[in-house]
Amino acid sequence: MVLDWLAAIGRAAFAICRTTGAVALFGAEGVSHIVRPPYYGRMFLRAFLEFAYFSLPVVALTAVFSGMVIALQSYTGFSRFNAEGAVASIVVLSVVRELGPVLAGLMVAGRVGAAMAAELGTMRVTDQIDALGTLSTNPMKYLVAPRLLAGTLALPLLVVVADILGVAGGYLVATVKLGLSPSAYLNNTFNFVTTNDVVSGLAKAAVFGFLIALMGCFHGYNSKGGAQGVGAATTSAVVMASIMILAGDYVLTELFFAH
Repeated sequence: MVLDWLAAIGRAAFAICRTTGAVALFGAEGVSHIVRPPYYGRMFLRAFLEFAYFSLPVVALTAVFSGMVIALQSYTGFSRFNAEGAVASIVVLSVVRELGPVLAGLMVAGRVGAAMAAELGTMRVTDQIDALGTLSTNPMKYLVAPRLLAGTLALPLLVVVADILGVAGGYLVATVKLGLSPSAYLNNTFNFVTTNDVVSGLAKAAVFGFLIALMGCFHGYNSKGGAQGVGAATTSAVVMASIMILAGDYVLTELFFAH
């Protein structure tokens, strides 16, 4: 029984190492094709619009209501200590540093990452990816590289919008519902947020966008087994992207703010 447990642990460890290595090599190959011609601008533009423009409504709604909730919750806690003026600083720092990039990343992972994995998975099981090779077109350069670049560039733009709307949602609740002074709230907001806070959030967003595109492309590109395999690849892409966003958020926060 002990040997069976050890064998199972060993198989799991080998599987994790094998998958990690495969993802790293896949990502390195995709990045290498970004900087080498030929370039497929139409594929990049299509992926960029999918990431940025068509994901804007869900990210905007998520950011607005998140800012509202943070304002309500922080007011409830600070009012016990007569520190209601700190609500503005908590809202802006929470949204800009953490909730903006993380929630935008999770929403985009569920929307775009799943669609990306499903599209590439369908192309794989119907031999369309293999057909690209017969047409002298590198599938990594045509399908993967534009998506990696689009995800890296598009998500920071979404996070800028999410930051603005999240802070605006907190401002709306704090001034209209909670009765805080609008001028004092704005002063506290601008006094507490720094350039490093904004830059750290945008850097996180760029990393998260790359991870979302990488997971969607990797699982879709390597899917097999027909329709069931495409479904499994889609689920794996969303789950792994979400886990990597949360884990990467901790690592990047440690790098930016640990002293």
